[in-house]
Amino acid sequence: MAYKLGMKTIRAGAIGAGGFGLFALQQLLQLPGVSLTAFAGTQREPALAMSRRFGVHDLVEVDALLASPDVDLVYIATPPFLHYPQARAALLAGKHVICEKPLALRVDEADELLDLARAGGLLCVTNLMQRYNPLSHAVQRLIDSGALGAFLHGSFDNYAGDEGLAAEHWFWDRAKSGGIFIEHGVHFFDLFEAWLGPGTIVAAQRVLRPGSGLEEQVQCTARYAQGALVNFYHSFTQTGRMDRQEFRLLFERGDLTLEEWVPVRAHLRGVVNEEQTRTLVEIFPGAQIDVLKTFGGGARVARGRHKDLDISQQIELRCGLGDEKMRRYCELLRALFADQLAWLRDRGHVRRVTERNGRDSLAMATAAAHLSETAALDRGDTVESAANLEARAPSFKRHSEPAKNL
Repeated sequence: MAYKLGMKTIRAGAIGAGGFGLFALQQLLQLPGVSLTAFAGTQREPALAMSRRFGVHDLVEVDALLASPDVDLVYIATPPFLHYPQARAALLAGKHVICEKPLALRVDEADELLDLARAGGLLCVTNLMQRYNPLSHAVQRLIDSGALGAFLHGSFDNYAGDEGLAAEHWFWDRAKSGGIFIEHGVHFFDLFEAWLGPGTIVAAQRVLRPGSGLEEQVQCTARYAQGALVNFYHSFTQTGRMDRQEFRLLFERGDLTLEEWVPVRAHLRGVVNEEQTRTLVEIFPGAQIDVLKTFGGGARVARGRHKDLDISQQIELRCGLGDEKMRRYCELLRALFADQLAWLRDRGHVRRVTERNGRDSLAMATAAAHLSETAALDRGDTVESAANLEARAPSFKRHSEPAKNL
């Protein structure tokens, strides 16, 4: 059924009843004008826990949920290999879709979903909630302001725990997850695109776990506007107690470090003048600023990249020291859901995350996966066939159509 403008309550149906589905639905259902009317899951304990939490005791089959006239929007939180067929079926049934990442395992599948959504006037968005983070906005303002000069280089290092990922978990099965770049990396490709614009993957590698052949580490390099390079590294090798992540951005006058995969803390170092200091205070309100050195007279003139720089002080800035990652995570989910529901009620609303973000982040991830697999084939350390790689290769290019607020 097509969505009717002015509908007061959006009736949601959930497909997938794992731990994250429960976590995310608790954020969606806090928004006014949303109710949970059905969910499809197995009789496993996570589904039963969801039933107890929300009071929806009839676990239905996916087909029954999609056929229900009491469901307007479908939230999909199943393993990645199910996202495309379930989202496609939901769109063909006239339902709006919010899907966990990735939107699909192949770019041509994502393109088909976007075409179906556009034709039906339907929502089909991927949960890329990083764009709603206040620290993400601050990074964008920092880059645009030039307060630390031009952006030169970036990196994201993800030292993730695998303690909860048994060897038989679908995460390690590339046919079900797509591999680390596709299952996990899309968040960070999308975030850097928000900051820097579209990028191109220029190199990628992967490491297989000795004795098992499981893909446990991947890395790639993307090139952005003006030639800036960004390195992405993901490893699922750590005990859960040592799970940790770090973003680093290098500028002409200093650098910025963000901690956690949902960033909550920032540490900036730089040499700046009075005007640039004022700009930084505006970008990071409430931040702690330590002045390490001051410069006057001729000492105000510094050089870098064969350019004269006017500096009055060397500073360190810190913010978010008392913030909690999980609280921020909840806030970002609510923000993403609220943004999408606002569009359902008013098609003139401009969203921060649109259908194109899910598609384009998948294109970056697919290109990185292809390059890493091709390099592995050259070394002879992969079991995937060259025919399979060639079948996927044509779908890596970015969509040629300008971005639309679907």
